Amino acid sequence: MQTRISWWWWAALALLLLAPGPAGRLLLDLVGGLTLLVVLLPLLVGGGGWIAWQLIQRRLRTCPACGFRSLNTEVCPACGTLFTAETAAEPSGPSAGPSFDASDVTVDVSATDLGSD
Repeated sequence: MQTRISWWWWAALALLLLAPGPAGRLLLDLVGGLTLLVVLLPLLVGGGGWIAWQLIQRRLRTCPACGFRSLNTEVCPACGTLFTAETAAEPSGPSAGPSFDASDVTVDVSATDLGSD
């Protein structure tokens, strides 16, 4: 059979909290530290996880043939295409576009009327 905590213990705890001596201050510091730990630990874990994710994102390489992303491998695990230094540094294919300085180019635009109803 369980015994109930007597009111004397509750009174002693209240006295420690209301008129803190060295033992009461220790109890308040302990409770405050545990509260800070419960509040700040998820924030610290989340921040560390975000930093780790950013570091992983920097090391990912995208295959120019199939678009699969992998971590620093020499061959794409999905299609077998070799990663070379030039494909990693400069994209090739239709998405790369022509290689010229865009500041030296003038674009002429002419408007045409498509007709209105």
